[in-house]
Amino acid sequence: MPGKVNPTQCEALTMVSARVFGNDATVAFAGSQGNFQLNVYKPVMSHAVLESIRLLADGMHSFTEHCVVGLEPVTARIEQNLSSNLMLVTALNRHIGYDKAAAIAKNAHKKGLSLRDSAIESGHLTAEEFDAWVVPVDMTHPSAG
Repeated sequence: MPGKVNPTQCEALTMVSARVFGNDATVAFAGSQGNFQLNVYKPVMSHAVLESIRLLADGMHSFTEHCVVGLEPVTARIEQNLSSNLMLVTALNRHIGYDKAAAIAKNAHKKGLSLRDSAIESGHLTAEEFDAWVVPVDMTHPSAG
């Protein structure tokens, strides 16, 4: 079913991770027991590494098949969450300064406003400026200046 994650599959992947962490501890301990170039623990180390590789490969395959395939983003919900995210205020810092931007975010949080409405209410910028300056996709890579 699109948009649904199978919790059982997530728990299974967590169990795989726990076992891999245990195998890592086994390899670390066994590796510390060697003398010079001789380590009689190499068989248990090899077994733990190979088991981890198999578990991770099988776990990823199962997770993909039973959880990821068919999963689709709920874009309306993503857009709603993004538009109400107060962290977008960082895009305003370079234009109006940190203090004014922080005041806008605090006001939005206090009054339950959107960041855009709070920014316009502040009088520090217009709706057009907000729309031009607060572009979430532009915040996903280093700025040009």
